[in-house]
Amino acid sequence: MPAGDINPRAGRALDGLTIGLLGGSFNPAHEGHLAISHEALTRLGLDRLWWMVSPGNPLKSGQFMLPMADRVAAARAVAGADRRITVTGIEAELGTRYTADTLEALARRFPRVTFIWLMGADNLAQMPRWARWQSIFTSTRVAVMARAPYTIGALGGKAARRFARSRIPAGKAGLLAKQKVPAWVFLPIPLHPASATAIRAGWSPRRGGSG
Repeated sequence: MPAGDINPRAGRALDGLTIGLLGGSFNPAHEGHLAISHEALTRLGLDRLWWMVSPGNPLKSGQFMLPMADRVAAARAVAGADRRITVTGIEAELGTRYTADTLEALARRFPRVTFIWLMGADNLAQMPRWARWQSIFTSTRVAVMARAPYTIGALGGKAARRFARSRIPAGKAGLLAKQKVPAWVFLPIPLHPASATAIRAGWSPRRGGSG
């Protein structure tokens, strides 16, 4: 297990905590991830936040991907000394490929932890393409972060409409952890210009180009 990762025997130490989960390929991690993490920690009242570096994204199979160990190391460098943020490759350990399966596995391993799934508005817009996407809302509280230019389309999209009655006002985001599922909130956070796609576009051809 990489240093700083989630100890599988740490369950009791985490009991009663509210932990945000920010999943993704982190290919690579950047200051935008850090910015939304700090917003989530503050607005949702999180005790901790896990950056879950995915072995791969089923919807981005054709994209050039750095080795997972490199992505984890780079994410830890970006997270820096913020002890509230843990960068983990736990999804590879769990052997899960889809978010719905990952969330179910985490709930079994840490039954006394309240998890909140974090994602950008771009992911909310494409969520109906995810495997068993409705079970994500019915099993785990969800916080959606604003991201240009996807916000308007996402909030009018299929997923948002399906669970419209479960959405709580942004002003009550700090109470999300106390809500019964399904429950979700949209956070109109300040937009950050950093983009993994733009960063990859600047890579040399030897590193795979923009993918």
